[in-house]
Amino acid sequence: MVLYIIGLGLGDEKDVTVRGLEAIKSSTKVFLECYTSILSVDKTKLESFYGKEIIIADRDFVECRADEIYEPAKEEDVSLLVVGDPVCATTHTDIMIRAFELDIQVELIHNASVMGAAGCCGLQLYNFGQTISIPFFEENWRPTSFYPKIKYNRGGGMHTLCLLDIKVKEPDFEAMKRGKIVYLPPRYMSVNTASEQLIEAEEIENQGAYDPNSTLCVGLSRLGQKDQCIIAGTLEELKEQDFGAPLHCMIICGEVHDLELQFLKKFMVEGSQFKANDHKYEIDCSGGGGNDKSEDVDDSNKEEDNDEEKVHDVILFVAEIQEIEV
Repeated sequence: MVLYIIGLGLGDEKDVTVRGLEAIKSSTKVFLECYTSILSVDKTKLESFYGKEIIIADRDFVECRADEIYEPAKEEDVSLLVVGDPVCATTHTDIMIRAFELDIQVELIHNASVMGAAGCCGLQLYNFGQTISIPFFEENWRPTSFYPKIKYNRGGGMHTLCLLDIKVKEPDFEAMKRGKIVYLPPRYMSVNTASEQLIEAEEIENQGAYDPNSTLCVGLSRLGQKDQCIIAGTLEELKEQDFGAPLHCMIICGEVHDLELQFLKKFMVEGSQFKANDHKYEIDCSGGGGNDKSEDVDDSNKEEDNDEEKVHDVILFVAEIQEIEV
């Protein structure tokens, strides 16, 4: 008997892999973990497509009753469905460890996750450092423990993927004081809120890990869905943009290669004042994209690159990210 932990990807019910779907159909019980992330479709659509009844495993279920997920796998096949990929959250790792301790066979079935999909903005995954999580600031709790990691990453020229806080089925402590069990409405951190908190964190720490007025950042929402949104600019610029519905994440750029910048053009805030690699750029997005112009370089007499030069640039970039000598 097997405990299948199955990634559902980032889009809708059809993003499940063929192997994942076969495992779901073979399972006696199917659970959906739904508090570390969310899909764009509801439980009913999943049940219709998979042909199985689904048991919702919310925060309380996963944290207090996880044994009801893995213990039945001693006698029957059980599937735990996870948005994205199974190994991108410590919650799922903890369930696996508990299952291993009971000699329960665990099989992972991978799928797309934000950790890879973030590359759709044009930033190369080779160039990312440590991923961070940004929690909601509260009135008397404004943690900046993520700040040193951003500083470390940027010190090494690396980009930082920022996962933004999700508050689902949070208890209402005021109601609990009155003897009532009440849960607060779900909250999903936006790129706007994250940008404001990052600006505040720099004011608190004041170590120059990034500059809210010039460091290039990328805001992303609903990755993997048809209406995904990507906008690039500074923190001060991103906090004013409309990213739409959740889920959101963002990237704080380190050193940006010319090809990365070329790709990012189409997502840039018009008139953005960002600086990449200590140079201020002016992005002309007219006609589906324009030329990057650095204040420090006179490009007025520069001839248009020919095909051979472009191929050479690509070869150098591939060599750079693979750390080989050309």
